[in-house]
Amino acid sequence: MQQASKDPLHGKTLEFIVTELQKYFGWEVLGQHVPINCFNSNPSIKSSLTFLRKTPWARKKVEDLYVRMIAPSES
Repeated sequence: MQQASKDPLHGKTLEFIVTELQKYFGWEVLGQHVPINCFNSNPSIKSSLTFLRKTPWARKKVEDLYVRMIAPSES
């Protein structure tokens, strides 16, 4: 038997994560949590993905925020 991964990011694409965060918080609040221009200035999923794929520190902050967002529902 294969054991399920305990990593909350397992199987989740960056696009899925950004989309879920945007739906949950909205661009304005998301930009307050992770203050980067792609969330604060003319935001879009596409521009955010382009930036986050090139910027590891920003991607980590977004992934960490997603994990915190889903943590209460996973307990």
